[in-house]
Amino acid sequence: MHASIPRPEYVDRREPARYTGTNIYTPDEIERIRNSGRIAAQAVEAVGAAIAPGVTTEQLDAIAHDFLIAHDAYPSTLGYRGFPKSSCTSINEVVCHGIPDDTVLVDGDIVNIDITAYVDGMHGDLNKTFTVGTVTPEVAALVEGTREALNRGIKAVAPGREVNVIGRAIESYARRFGYGVVRDFTGHGVGSAFHTGLIIPHYDSAPAFTDVMAVGMVFTIEPMLTLGTPESPGTIAWDQWPDDWTVTTLDKSVTAQFEHTLVVTERGADILTLP
Repeated sequence: MHASIPRPEYVDRREPARYTGTNIYTPDEIERIRNSGRIAAQAVEAVGAAIAPGVTTEQLDAIAHDFLIAHDAYPSTLGYRGFPKSSCTSINEVVCHGIPDDTVLVDGDIVNIDITAYVDGMHGDLNKTFTVGTVTPEVAALVEGTREALNRGIKAVAPGREVNVIGRAIESYARRFGYGVVRDFTGHGVGSAFHTGLIIPHYDSAPAFTDVMAVGMVFTIEPMLTLGTPESPGTIAWDQWPDDWTVTTLDKSVTAQFEHTLVVTERGADILTLP
């Protein structure tokens, strides 16, 4: 780690400072978030290019770490509430927050790569699910369905609307295919803080979560869909490993996730995490 790369305030602390700022950013701040998001997105693509049977998630994390450092970015997850790695690698039934280790990817797996870059005082956050070798048609359909669910959520973004419309769009799409929607892990405000406190649910939460979207508001949308149906335990319940991070579906059904950071515009949304 280059000592010259600025670190977020929470590194080496038990938890981040309470965020008291706004979720609305100036055009200059938005461009700084976009720059962080671009670097994070390029790191995700660099990791994706290395995904293959026989590769360990620790090897993938090393690629992510080296890419970010080479671009003068700090890996936001490293040291966040004690998280020990520069990315999250979540395989098959792991919903989120998988810690890279010596686990070897095998043919038929799916793996989610979640990377956040901290540059010039701003975080850019995204994740993407990749297939390993040849997956079953059912799993391939889940991955593509989750990608499209994110797109549906983004299309629901508009100033003047409550954030709960995003989850309504995602859940209504997922239910068409019988997919479960993980509820307890959500999108969030992001920018000068990794998590600002703003919550973006991925299910129809009305009348709850009534924050109104406004031009300049920045947050993530990151739906997690499962092969468990809306009635299955995997949809609403989960297990956590003793590492206090890794979350799996309770019924161990396969789950996929996609995420972008975006800003609300007068016409809808502008994605800030494109390579």
